[in-house]
Amino acid sequence: MPPSTDTVRANYERIRSEVGPEVQIVVATKYVDADGMEALASAGVEIVGENRLQDLEEKHARHGDTFRWHFIGQLQSRKARDVSTLCELVHSLDSLSAAKRLTAPALVEVNLAGEETKSGVSSEELPSFLAEARALGVDVRGLMTMPPITDDPEGSRPHFSRLRELAADNGLAELSMGTSQDYRVAVEEGATVVRVGSLLFNG
Repeated sequence: MPPSTDTVRANYERIRSEVGPEVQIVVATKYVDADGMEALASAGVEIVGENRLQDLEEKHARHGDTFRWHFIGQLQSRKARDVSTLCELVHSLDSLSAAKRLTAPALVEVNLAGEETKSGVSSEELPSFLAEARALGVDVRGLMTMPPITDDPEGSRPHFSRLRELAADNGLAELSMGTSQDYRVAVEEGATVVRVGSLLFNG
């Protein structure tokens, strides 16, 4: 069932008022099909984030000029070039093999908690990874992280604070952090981009 335009608009406007005009809201459309994207456009959504190249290609073919497109899923090296042609920003660069094929600006994903089930470079590896990615010609704009899932948004704060420190240490301006569960805390800790999905579609 496609999302309700009225519901999306009300939630989007509320989140916009909470995060302020300086923070970009990327709407994660993993569970919205190509038909459902119409409701997002009608609700005033400007930036959408896709997880999979196949979905990105399908939706972009139908709605390419309607939105600004970001890639927020795991970036496979063999798909990096195709993703680059469709997106203005990639949030999830974490391998040099992908960096070699990437032409779009990117954020480097940092796995601050060392979770084996998540992608991302470690904080210790970050300086050398940034140097190598830049040497390959990647336009690195900032950092992204996905903290461990928690019922308490405050549990994410130390990870967001640490990402802000790492960005400052490495001269990076953009911070993509915070999702539907903890975006308010992320903004308090300096997020310039938040990624929301389920929160937007629920009445």
